[in-house]
Amino acid sequence: MENIANEQKELKKIRFINVKFIKSASKKAEFIADELQQVAIVGRSNVGKSSLINLLVNNSKMAKTSSTPGRTRLVNYFNINNQFYLVDLPGYGYHKAGKEHTTVWDNTMNDYFTDNQKLKAVMLLLDARLKPTELDKQMLDYLAERDIPVVLVLTKTDKISRSEINLQKQKISTELRFNKSRIVATSTLKKQGVEDISQILEEFIN
Repeated sequence: MENIANEQKELKKIRFINVKFIKSASKKAEFIADELQQVAIVGRSNVGKSSLINLLVNNSKMAKTSSTPGRTRLVNYFNINNQFYLVDLPGYGYHKAGKEHTTVWDNTMNDYFTDNQKLKAVMLLLDARLKPTELDKQMLDYLAERDIPVVLVLTKTDKISRSEINLQKQKISTELRFNKSRIVATSTLKKQGVEDISQILEEFIN
């Protein structure tokens, strides 16, 4: 009976096995709107969105990483197991690209989130070493207003101790009034956090 229970538990996790990059989109007319569900990734520029995607799919070359903040300005779609799309959205909070880039981000994001019936959850990334910024809080409020489920993903946790990670989780949970069970610590260097994310996303993907 224990083995059966374990097998059932294993089935209740999203598996990132058959992964394929589909396309990049720069405007609403180019967004994918087929039958597959979607999980989006958002966060400040240079918080590690591309690195998280590569960690999840176990392929260091799937999503292009850059040391230059604000480089990703497109909506990138990755097909996961022909089950759902993992959607990488442009980073926010870096203004070297200029006010025009900020406006494009706002318009693109509003278009993406508005009436997106296929969007089932959003992973909002936070740097584990830093306090959530006002932009992070605004993003969380924006998603809450639209009743979109959120998973907070702490990145770069290999740069701090385990006790600091736990303390940071508690601080973020208290400050943002967010369910601690949906705050996941990840590390691309140590390849940690994939199982926790997989288990949480299973709740939202049919």
